[in-house]
Amino acid sequence: MSEPATAIPSFGHRSNLVGVPTALIADPAFNADPQPLAIAGARALNPKLFEMLSEADGPADAALAFETYMAAVFGLDPEMREKTDREGRRRYRSSYFRLLRGWGYDSNGPEGAVLKGWVESRFGLVPTFHKAVLGRYPSPAWMGYVEEKMGSRFHNNAILSQLDLLYEFCQWARARYFAAEPLLTLYRGVNDFAEHPILERRDRRRVVLHLNSLVSFTTDRDIAGCFGDTILEVRVPAVKVLFYSSLLPRHGLKGEDEVLALGGAYDVRATTF
Repeated sequence: MSEPATAIPSFGHRSNLVGVPTALIADPAFNADPQPLAIAGARALNPKLFEMLSEADGPADAALAFETYMAAVFGLDPEMREKTDREGRRRYRSSYFRLLRGWGYDSNGPEGAVLKGWVESRFGLVPTFHKAVLGRYPSPAWMGYVEEKMGSRFHNNAILSQLDLLYEFCQWARARYFAAEPLLTLYRGVNDFAEHPILERRDRRRVVLHLNSLVSFTTDRDIAGCFGDTILEVRVPAVKVLFYSSLLPRHGLKGEDEVLALGGAYDVRATTF
């Protein structure tokens, strides 16, 4: 029998850039007992950044050091963000900041596709949803996702390397200032499970869900209730966090205490708000 068009794909690729099998990263057992994750070459190729961070006097000073380094290396100062070609057309320099802002507007937009593509290339985790369920490959939904994640609009200015450094800075900051919190209790509001298929139902409230490759959570249960009648309560390893709202002073995800984290299979407590 052929695989149905809406079948859930495997968790990901056999190869990634973190040296831990993707199948393990995606397993609930990893969430209960996480291992360190580091993107190959990201810190080694940017020693000056981590020298600057080591001298930071608190989280605010570390955020300033990160933003200063990124602006200098990737030309993200306001006067350098746009350049003009020979025909006088503006060429926008892609930035991690713009991707975060776009994700805040619509996680299924082009910026969301680039972020999900980064997760796929670095951690091997394949997305399960982008505008529609990404079932059997190839399909119109898959082709739309691939087109957006590879689009030249955002794939300039070493955008994947920028995201590598954002992840590594997030991990550095959590290890430096929140080392006692290896697991975070986070919440997500949903109205159905179309985006996050149920893999196993353990009891009336506990299920194992296949969460999308990159997921928005919040630290505030009441805020999660604004986005759906069912509240997913999840214990997320800090090593799976790409971004949290207090990491940087200026970004587009501030109002909802948002946390962006890697997906995979999670043991979830689902309750009605």
